[in-house]
Amino acid sequence: MATAPARLSLKARALKLLAQREHSRIELRRKLLPHAQAFCEARRQAHEQATDQQAPDDAQPAEPLETPNQCLDKLLDWLQAHRYLSEERFVESRVHARATRFGNTRIRLELAQHGLALDAEQAAQLRQSELERARTLWQRRFGSPATDPAGRAKQMRFLAGRGFSGETIRRVVQGADDEACG
Repeated sequence: MATAPARLSLKARALKLLAQREHSRIELRRKLLPHAQAFCEARRQAHEQATDQQAPDDAQPAEPLETPNQCLDKLLDWLQAHRYLSEERFVESRVHARATRFGNTRIRLELAQHGLALDAEQAAQLRQSELERARTLWQRRFGSPATDPAGRAKQMRFLAGRGFSGETIRRVVQGADDEACG
């Protein structure tokens, strides 16, 4: 006789997601919202059944049930208070994962989608390393300077698509030409 799999609580789902990798508050909220809605709906139905079974003279004023958003906010606040959810760790892990493949602009935009930003120290470190990161990525992707303007444009578009600044792109592609001539 097969039993149905046990449904995870919201907290268990959140901890399972956070055990896999760091999440931002916005991202975790988005992933948990459908489950919070189902959880609150099940609670509402159970509450209705319980009140239907009570005798009319036993009726006590009903306490208001939490909305899915209230339930999620409470859980996310608890996760942050207990350091399971950390915006600092999320930013650090995202920068670490993206820095070798993307430029400062792309990293900043991705963090902004999560409602976060780099601190001054992280921004300075990324600025200082952007040229070297772009050169390494260019070398890995192309290996040699383009022989014609169309090839240079392709290389520049590639680096621009990865979020590197115009100045950095110019220096990488121009530097590649200097290396080929020298």
